[in-house]
Amino acid sequence: MTIPLYDRSLAESRELVAELSDLGYTDAWSAEVSGNDGFVPLALAAEWAPELRLGTAIVPVSTRGPGLLAMSAATLADLAPERFVLGIGASSPAIVERWNAGEFTKPYGRTRDTLRFLKRAMTGEKVTERYETFEVKGFRLDRAPKVPPKIVLAALRPRMLHLAAEESDGAITNWLSPQDVRQVRAEIGPETELIARLFVCVSEDAEKVRELGRRMLAAYLTVPVYAAFHEWLGRGEVLRPMWDAWAAGDRRAALKAIPDEVVDELIVHGDAATCRARVREYVANGLTTPVLAPIPGGEVPIPQAVRDLAPGAP
Repeated sequence: MTIPLYDRSLAESRELVAELSDLGYTDAWSAEVSGNDGFVPLALAAEWAPELRLGTAIVPVSTRGPGLLAMSAATLADLAPERFVLGIGASSPAIVERWNAGEFTKPYGRTRDTLRFLKRAMTGEKVTERYETFEVKGFRLDRAPKVPPKIVLAALRPRMLHLAAEESDGAITNWLSPQDVRQVRAEIGPETELIARLFVCVSEDAEKVRELGRRMLAAYLTVPVYAAFHEWLGRGEVLRPMWDAWAAGDRRAALKAIPDEVVDELIVHGDAATCRARVREYVANGLTTPVLAPIPGGEVPIPQAVRDLAPGAP
C-alpha cells in the first residue's frame, strides 16, 4: 500500500496504516513529489505497523547530498531493522531543478554513483571517492545500521533496468500495464525483485474514472522520461497526438487525445473484485511487488477501498 493515503494527511493515517497488516498487506511504500517527504511517513509506520516492510518509491538522488541521503536511510534502517528498503531514482527536471534548485544532469550516472556510494556508506566504511557525477571526501556514518538496507532503483528503460538488476536489490517502475510487465521483466531476468505502484480506483463509473485518469496520465506521460518509457513500450504512435497538443500549449486537446484504452491499460478500475483480479494479472506477468495507490473519485471511500482491495478480502 502507498502511504499516506490520498484522502488524508499523515497525521490522520495512523489507524488505517496500523490495520494494513491484519488486512493482509505486506508492505507500505512512500512517495516523494510535492506532498510528504519520503522518509517521515515510514518512520511513523515503523511504530504504527511493526510487521510491514517499508520502502521509499522513490527519493530522488539529486535533491539531497549523498551524505544526507545516507543518514536518512540509516535512520530508517535503525528504526525498522531488516524491514526498510531504500528506493532511489533520477526523478525529473521539474522536481530536481524547478522545485529544488538542483541540477538534473547525467541522471543515469548520478543514480549509479549514488547507489555505489550508498552501498559503501551503509557498511560504516569511511568513503573518500571521486565518482563521475560527484565527489565525497571522508564521509562516515556515525551510526551505521546493523543490517544495511536493501537498495532498489527506479528504472524505466533497458540501461537503468540493467543497472538495477546487476548492482542493486531490485527495480521500481510505474505507469505500465500487465502486458508491459513482461517487457520490463525480460530486461532484468527472473530473479530481480520488480516493484510497481499501481493506481487503483474502485468505481464502476468507467467514464468518470477515465476523465480522472486522463488528467493523471497527461501530468505524467508528458514528462520526458515517461514519454521515452512509453515510446519504448510501443505507445509512441497512440500517444503522439497528446504529446503534440501538450507541446503546443493546448491542454484540453491533450486530454481529449488520450484514448480510453490507454487509460484502461494503465489505471486499475472497476468493482473491488475486478480490481483485485487485475492486480493478479500484473503478478502473473512477472511483477513481484504491486504497490497499490487507491485514488479518490470512485463511489467507494478510500478506507473501504483499502479493505476491499486487500489480499485477504473475500
